[in-house]
Amino acid sequence: MHDIKNIIETLLFVSESPLTIEKFKTILLCETQLIRDNILELQSEYEKRDGAFFLENVAGGYQFRTRSQYKKWVKILKKGPENLKLSKASLETLSIIAYRQPVIRSDIEYIRGVDSGGVVRYLLEKKLIRVSGRKEIAGRPMIYSTSRYFLELFNLKSLKDLPPPDEIKNLDKKSGELNESTPEMPDDETN
Repeated sequence: MHDIKNIIETLLFVSESPLTIEKFKTILLCETQLIRDNILELQSEYEKRDGAFFLENVAGGYQFRTRSQYKKWVKILKKGPENLKLSKASLETLSIIAYRQPVIRSDIEYIRGVDSGGVVRYLLEKKLIRVSGRKEIAGRPMIYSTSRYFLELFNLKSLKDLPPPDEIKNLDKKSGELNESTPEMPDDETN
């Protein structure tokens, strides 16, 4: 197949989600190394071009991504009902699931200290989390994990790319130091 690079580029262009090497192998019926070489060549071409988008390895596959300096215009185009907004409760719950997965709802509620059923339903509807089974305990509660869409949305290759919790705590401390002129808000938690 002499035009394999163009075929790979075409498939990437029309795909709504990242394409894995395995998916390419299924479609193209060729060697993994040939696919990888052509993807690397495409990545190099897009990097040299320095255009509005690039080819990135994300969520276990490859996908065209828009460069961050153009996100303002993409937001204008995408503004509307599909614009994903996450509340503080949604972000807390999503973080718990991401770092503790697989996890059941009662564990989420124990950590948050409040009922999380509505938030979990919202995250399921937005396809940021998925049901990955049922726990073998009384009542057989559902087990939740993050989805591939979560990885895609947050631009992660895998869960290993999540920042370590210690790094996040350090960011909080640094942002507090930077905002010394801002009056402090009382903590919701008691220590």
